[in-house]
Amino acid sequence: MATYVRFQAKNAEPAWGLLDGNSVRKLTGAPYEEHKVAKAGVPLKEVKLLASATPPKMFAVGLNYKSYLNGRPAPPTPEIFYKPITAITNPGAAIVIPKSASNVHYEGELVLVIGKTTKRASLKQAKAAIFGVTCGNDVSERGWQHGANKDLQWWRAKGSDTFAPVGPVLVAGIDFSNLMLRTRLNGEVVQEQTTADLLFDPAAIVSTISQEVTLQPGDLVFTGTPGTTRQMSPGDVVEVEIEGIGLLRNKVKAG
Repeated sequence: MATYVRFQAKNAEPAWGLLDGNSVRKLTGAPYEEHKVAKAGVPLKEVKLLASATPPKMFAVGLNYKSYLNGRPAPPTPEIFYKPITAITNPGAAIVIPKSASNVHYEGELVLVIGKTTKRASLKQAKAAIFGVTCGNDVSERGWQHGANKDLQWWRAKGSDTFAPVGPVLVAGIDFSNLMLRTRLNGEVVQEQTTADLLFDPAAIVSTISQEVTLQPGDLVFTGTPGTTRQMSPGDVVEVEIEGIGLLRNKVKAG
């Protein structure tokens, strides 16, 4: 198992690194691409951790836990949608509620990071294409998504700036089939379920997407959120913690 971060040292450009205890050893490229690892490390306390992703594109899955269906029928195949990469925000940075928003919710999720170009993949090939996993928050504006004057598509409900916090680490070589996911709002556990309860597992999700859209190294796939969600307000703190991966923490502020 290996743990990677994107980081920025003082007066330096953002870079990928291998987490080695309390230090970070810089990589010459992304961990899912050919790279070399520096012999010496930079103290972790001296760097700023960034979103653990530089994706060409980003997908998400809806209705992928039975506990989230709330009486709705389970979909026969994974329900996929896009999130724009401009929605990505760093761990520790603010989730900004747009001025015209009225009902913004958290959605704690396991996020897949694709490691190689993948097209029309079988389940076996799809599983092999997943380089690693990270924590994510699929922030959603419910009025724009489902309200009386809902948008035709979820372009802003799921894609507004800062609506995709990711990180703080990317873990490779971990068995992510049965990890406990917890979301906390101001310290209160508001979501708690294992990834074993996903209706469609990561391989099925990746295989489905790849039938029509070629996946590329670095692409992100949010796998769905469990249970129920509720509104966040300026001043709140939301945390997404996944067993064996880490904890993603973001404050909420008004735009």
